[in-house]
Amino acid sequence: MSTPSTPQSPGSASVPSSAPVWVVVGASGFIGSSVHAALTARGARVRSVAAPRLRTDATDARALAAVAAGLVSERKALTEAFANADVVINAAGLATPGAGDSPELRGANALLPLLIADAADAAGVRRFVHLSSAAVQGHRPFLDESSHVEPFSAYSRAKALGEQALAVRQSGPCSVVTVRATSVQGPGRPTTAKLARLAASPLASVAAPGTAPSPVSSVHALVDFVLTVAGHMGPVPPVVLQPWEQASVSSVLESAGGRRPVRLPAWFCRGVLRTGYAVSSLAGERFHGPLRRVEMMWFGQRQEPGWAEATGNVPEPRVQHVLESSRS
Repeated sequence: MSTPSTPQSPGSASVPSSAPVWVVVGASGFIGSSVHAALTARGARVRSVAAPRLRTDATDARALAAVAAGLVSERKALTEAFANADVVINAAGLATPGAGDSPELRGANALLPLLIADAADAAGVRRFVHLSSAAVQGHRPFLDESSHVEPFSAYSRAKALGEQALAVRQSGPCSVVTVRATSVQGPGRPTTAKLARLAASPLASVAAPGTAPSPVSSVHALVDFVLTVAGHMGPVPPVVLQPWEQASVSSVLESAGGRRPVRLPAWFCRGVLRTGYAVSSLAGERFHGPLRRVEMMWFGQRQEPGWAEATGNVPEPRVQHVLESSRS
């Protein structure tokens, strides 16, 4: 398995000045702080950079590129912040799956990664890793590493736009890789606490027979995977998917709630979702976020093996432990 080139052990008193510099944009957030902590524990030279507040009315990749080209001072500031860095990891953005569309949402989730990629090129960074979301593929029967996206909400559309903008930009010397994170859970995350409460309640249910694979994952495995991708010295595809942690829809609820979920007829679950999404569409997608969470609880979503499986870079699954710990 490929690991980040950080020669110092966690217990080292100092890190050589020749060691690679890692930059984390958005290190104050849930995933960003976990990435920063893992790098620090591994003895890396890590630098935190605050993300600029951006907003845009652009709704396609070409228009987004034009907006990014005009952000001269913001790009210059990021280029200076990335000086002498080997790797830049973007963990910034608005993690608001239920939010409505806004210039701020598109600025944080679509325009920012494009601006960072341009600055990383200018600064001579070896690799830029952008954290996206598997939500960009929406209701597809399976998740994969293809460019095919089916966004279904304002949040997933903004994330998909960011991916598309990176895909069509004029590439420079920096290797740009997008990591599609799945449904990430971890200690202290409100989403995880809500999942634990739901799993322990009578509402915990799955579509029969309850064996469908679930993309629910652990922040620990995601961080390990991000650092492996970032530190890999060979080529990496432009889009990679966070590997499946072997969870099923039933095992997720059992681990988080300590009880077996109710098994509902699949036809009943599909009917409820069809009706719910129709009503939500009439209400401006107001309920798309909660409905998607119910859909994932009932049916999950299969993941196709990708780069991680082909190269032996699958991190150790830890989602069961994270969910069991969330009960308290």
